[in-house]
Amino acid sequence: MAKPLKHPVRYRLEAFGFWAVIGTLKLLPLDAASALMGALFRTLGPYVRVSRRADRNLQLAFPDMSSRQITDVVRRMWDHLGRLVAEYAHLDDLRCFQKNSRTEVINAGILAETKRPGGGAIVITGHIGNWEAQGFAATDQGVRASVVYRAANNPLVDRQIYNLRKPIVEAQFAKGPSGVRGILKHLKSGGVVAMLVDQKMNDGLPIPFFGRDAMTPPAAVEIAYKYGYPLIPLRSERLEGSHYRVTVFPPIILSQTGNREADVRTTMIEINKMLEEWIRERPEQWLWLHNRWPATDHPASDRREVQDQVVRQTN
Repeated sequence: MAKPLKHPVRYRLEAFGFWAVIGTLKLLPLDAASALMGALFRTLGPYVRVSRRADRNLQLAFPDMSSRQITDVVRRMWDHLGRLVAEYAHLDDLRCFQKNSRTEVINAGILAETKRPGGGAIVITGHIGNWEAQGFAATDQGVRASVVYRAANNPLVDRQIYNLRKPIVEAQFAKGPSGVRGILKHLKSGGVVAMLVDQKMNDGLPIPFFGRDAMTPPAAVEIAYKYGYPLIPLRSERLEGSHYRVTVFPPIILSQTGNREADVRTTMIEINKMLEEWIRERPEQWLWLHNRWPATDHPASDRREVQDQVVRQTN
């Protein structure tokens, strides 16, 4: 009797496709690969079904934005995502602090301070700019950086992404109980842990984001309060082509009223306001494809308005 395959054929085909794309992009210079994938994604992306979620999210976040403006932001978002795919094949080209570096770092010394004895810090960021390569801002100055990530649905593709990310960080922790143990161990040893805090989390806390409550992961803030680690915001911006600016901000001053639950919420509100400001400045560089505000959370009139807009744009 034939031994069953460990992974479905679909997973194997997806993994082969991902490997083939990354391998092909590695054969091209970064600028050429970036331009190619940007053009491909901005041409085809808006017609992919999931792109309707980006239309809806933009309508909810920017109610005064016209249909034409939303269409433009979505196209540029797809261009940005295509370039990100190309950059996965050339992550070493985005290293910091070298001659003719493509990535400039503002306030790098704030991260360097975490190398002191008894250090350790939590970096908070979002799916803005190149959220993978921004880790070089820490690693390239000797900071022991790690990242918390959501595993891809396809474990074979997830392993490939994990390997591509290895040059950037010392450790990678999958979300979940086992990941928490690794996070705390890394922090206690003086390392830095980066957390992307802009994704929907079903068991998160409802925190205002673009004027609507969004289920927001509290882990970074809760760990900071419980163990006293600083919360350092980190922002990545695409400047032109595959050139970036990474800005390190001073640690957030934690609210200390004596009411831990209220303090955590106050700090999370501040973080969401900060992320919102970044996104408003460069809306095309945020991942609007997240299911940040599920349609079921909103009145039927809201849903009809967005659906009507999508129909107008696709006609």
